[in-house]
Amino acid sequence: MKRIFFGLIVFGMVLGMIMLALHGKSTESTPLAKLNEQYAKKTKASVDHSMFQQLKKRFVKPQDVTAACISCHNGRASEVMQSTHWNWERTEYIAGKGIRAIGKRNVLNNYCIGISGNQQSCNRCHIGYGYSDASFNFSDSLNVDCLACHDNSATYVKAIDGAGMPDKSVDLNYVAQHVGKPDRTNCGTCHFFGGGGNNVKHGDLEQALFDPTRDVDVHMASAGPDMQCVDCHTAQKHQMLGKMYSVSSMNRNRVECEHCHSAMPHADDVLNEHTYKVACQTCHIPIYAKVNPTKLNWDWSTAGKLKNGEPYEEKDSSGTDIYMSIKGSFKWGKQLRPDYIWFNGTASHYLLGDTLDPLKVLEINTLYGSYDDPDSKIYPVKIHRAKQIYDVVNKYLIQPKLVEVKAGDGGFWKEFNWERADEEGMKQVRLPYSGKYGFVETEMYWPINHMVSPKEQSVQCAECHTRENGRLARVGGFYMPGRDYSTIVDRLGVGVLILTLIGVILHGTARVVVYRKRKDAK
Repeated sequence: MKRIFFGLIVFGMVLGMIMLALHGKSTESTPLAKLNEQYAKKTKASVDHSMFQQLKKRFVKPQDVTAACISCHNGRASEVMQSTHWNWERTEYIAGKGIRAIGKRNVLNNYCIGISGNQQSCNRCHIGYGYSDASFNFSDSLNVDCLACHDNSATYVKAIDGAGMPDKSVDLNYVAQHVGKPDRTNCGTCHFFGGGGNNVKHGDLEQALFDPTRDVDVHMASAGPDMQCVDCHTAQKHQMLGKMYSVSSMNRNRVECEHCHSAMPHADDVLNEHTYKVACQTCHIPIYAKVNPTKLNWDWSTAGKLKNGEPYEEKDSSGTDIYMSIKGSFKWGKQLRPDYIWFNGTASHYLLGDTLDPLKVLEINTLYGSYDDPDSKIYPVKIHRAKQIYDVVNKYLIQPKLVEVKAGDGGFWKEFNWERADEEGMKQVRLPYSGKYGFVETEMYWPINHMVSPKEQSVQCAECHTRENGRLARVGGFYMPGRDYSTIVDRLGVGVLILTLIGVILHGTARVVVYRKRKDAK
């Protein structure tokens, strides 16, 4: 009787300790709760720019605004002019190619291909004024566009095909008097619409993030932390933290979840062990392109078809472009499960003039990584596939001239003549053109980092640890329980289970025998 009573007391104490521990965990602030608390307090600007006399005078041209800005913000233009946002290139090491200056000037993509010869249109998103051709003066501080990033009036817009100049409708005085810290509107105006439309390129960056719900992104949710882009992509002297691997190659200056959440963010040790080889995004971004579709395939070989001598467009039932005479055929997707790869933060890129094998799919950007690499983790990516133009004799991709600046200059979007567009485009990049072109299949990889789902919607164990259509079915280099089959491992596992069962039976039998002997002895 005493033993039973003592056992009940011990059980009660243990139960009480468990309840206290559970209560402590339930009242402890979660990382998201801490972010909610931190970013709920929005700071107000301590300066009213509408009171400055130099911003009240009438601005005839945007360069006058910049002159007024730097009259107070001494040295800031020089900082901007050292940034990637300004130079559109950075010095990087590329495996097999050495130290190179890479960026939008010489790295091609498989969307609109490249900026050379197309600056009037592409450079609408440059943070400068008048970058219309290679003669642009990158050393003139008055060409820095302060308003593109610091407009808080939501009225500033760049002109279409204006090479970075503001639209004529913009009230420069009003905008200059309403500036401040960059918000999602400033960043999203360019980054959400890259490639010629909403969500075309990234798949996880689109206009829904201007005012997202919690289901779309837990961090940027307007009714949640309401975090702005610059809360993660912080800057020192206008050098932004973060990498876009369409034009980057080195594992440095990256924005990572661990900066806020630590390397061991879970209460469950088993989940924490996953973080050694699985990126946070892999589990916490189960789908992308949540609200609007993203482009998955672009076939340039079908471009140029006309109806009654005029260009035309075709749309699907949702109103999404599936054919445009100026660009070709497209395939889109929405609510997509990512592809997954090993990635260590380094990449290679196809550069202007690099030769290719037309019988193979050309990787525009190769993301490196493997299971054996200590810096590699499994990351989610969007893969964009295309068929784009190349020189069949010289065996390299062609940079065609797409935008017409003046009549007869060969712009494909006006003349629909590939020979002329190729000839004029290759002149811009100073590479020979053989006069013969074809189309080659290409692939491009875009890491998925945004549209983080609520934790209750994160990827479940069985979605990966399964033999049928698992998320990681094509990620190789390691053995994953539930997905992979190994006769040796399975037999060892069965053997361990059998031995364990035998051990339990023997132990139980021994306890019974000892108990009976003691009882008989009494």
